[in-house]
Amino acid sequence: MSQQLAHHTVNGCPVNSGDMMGSGTISGPTEDSYGSMLELTWKGEKPLKMADGTERKFINDNDTVIMRGYCEKDGTRIGFGEVSTKLLPVYKKK
Repeated sequence: MSQQLAHHTVNGCPVNSGDMMGSGTISGPTEDSYGSMLELTWKGEKPLKMADGTERKFINDNDTVIMRGYCEKDGTRIGFGEVSTKLLPVYKKK
């Protein structure tokens, strides 16, 4: 993680206290412990059924991704709340 932080800052990325950084997917060995859309849909071969009945294989432009996380032990739960972002289409230079 320190290399990733150094890479961002040396290249001018405005990193601030409290910014969340990710280093990749943390997954488990079973389907209920997969950690990415690519794993959940098995490379798009097993679409996910959404609440409205539609199916999705991949994340699309303009989707909003929401992550929530917590740890729990001995009845005590600690979470980091909710993080969300909207995936914008790739920038095309005019």
